[in-house]
Amino acid sequence: MTYHLDGAVIPTGFDVPVEPLRRTAHFTGEPGCIAEARAFAAQFLEQLRTEWCATIGERADGAVLLVVSELVTNADRHSDGPYILELEGTDSTITVAVYDSSAALPRVFPRDPERIGRHGLEIVRALAHTVDVERVPVGKRVRAVLPVDAR
Repeated sequence: MTYHLDGAVIPTGFDVPVEPLRRTAHFTGEPGCIAEARAFAAQFLEQLRTEWCATIGERADGAVLLVVSELVTNADRHSDGPYILELEGTDSTITVAVYDSSAALPRVFPRDPERIGRHGLEIVRALAHTVDVERVPVGKRVRAVLPVDAR
């Protein structure tokens, strides 16, 4: 709810939605899907700013797009079919979940600055509060919860 006083808009705090903003997209794995997933996530962040009045800092914005890139790239490379990107956000956290058809759980490799490649999950774990992997009836879900930090 918003009150107007002599032309000034005064937010009361009741105008923030109760339910998190949720969006889901399906991708085939064809060329261009990773870029489409990033664009979908960028649009989601804008909706979160306008619909939830969330203050999302540049670092959080970049972190979400990087996590989406890493998780979707992994699904694209390691599954034999389409994958789903699910985003959920409030003014304090953003959850990125990717479902794919592979039942093989991702491996976390020890840090090795000389290793080429296979740093995706390591990057996601460094950016997120929590990362969990779970088998689902059609494969697996990898989910990362990131803070929305305006700093």
